[in-house]
Amino acid sequence: MGTDPLAENAIRPTIVLFDLDGTLVHHVNPRVLQMLEFLDDCSHRGARLAARFRLMRRNCVSERTPKLLVHKAIHKVRRKSVEEMLEPCETMRGVLERLRAEGVALGVVSNGLGRGYGHDVLGAFDLQKYFSAAVFREDVSRGKPWPDSIITALRGLGRDLRANDVIWYIGDQRKDIAAAQAASAALGRAIRPFALGARAALGTVEARISPTQIMWSAADFERTVSATFETDYRGRSLVDPLPAPLL
Repeated sequence: MGTDPLAENAIRPTIVLFDLDGTLVHHVNPRVLQMLEFLDDCSHRGARLAARFRLMRRNCVSERTPKLLVHKAIHKVRRKSVEEMLEPCETMRGVLERLRAEGVALGVVSNGLGRGYGHDVLGAFDLQKYFSAAVFREDVSRGKPWPDSIITALRGLGRDLRANDVIWYIGDQRKDIAAAQAASAALGRAIRPFALGARAALGTVEARISPTQIMWSAADFERTVSATFETDYRGRSLVDPLPAPLL
C-alpha cells in the first residue's frame, strides 16, 4: 500500500527552515526580485564552471571563502533602505509565531548577503527573534541549489539533530526545492520541501514531489501548519484536503 500524502503532512515538524526573499519578505517592485534571482542563477552557473576548473588544480583549497563579486556589487549600488525596498509577509509572521509557540526550531536560509542586506532585513522587520540559525551567502562556499546552506543551518540551531526530527523547508524558487533534496541526500535523512508559488512548484513537479507540498500562497502554508498541529487532524485528513491543488 502507498503512503497517504495527506497523512505525511500531518506529521508535526520539529524543525522548519525558511527562504527569505519572496517567502518571508516581498519586494515592493517584483521586477527587482526577478533580477536578483536571475543574477544569482548566473552566479551559480559561473561558480559551477569555476568548480570544474578547480578540480583540475589539486593545489587549490576547495573550502576557501567565496568572493561573491556579483552579490557585493548589487548591494554596493543599493540606494534605498530595506524598509523602502521590502515589506514583510504578515501571514508568514503569524506562521512563525505559531511554530515558535509549538516549540519548533526555526532557521532562515538565503542566497543573499547577510552583511549589508539579510541581517538588516531581519532586524528592520523584527524577524531575527524567531530564528536560532540564519545562514546567508557568505556563510557557505556554495549557495542554493547546493545543500551547504541548509546543512549549515541545521547544524547551527543550537542543538544536535535527533533521530525523530521532522524537517521542513519552504522556498519560492526551484533552487529551494533542489537544495532541500540535495541536503536530504547529503544528510541521509528526509527534508520535506514545500514550494511557495509557481516557480518552486515547477521544481516539485520535476522532482515528482507530492502536490500536497505545493503552496500557492502564504495563506495556504498557514492553513497547512495550523492543520498539522490540530489534535484531530489525522482523523479528518481524509475528508478535508490540504489547500495545495493538484496540478
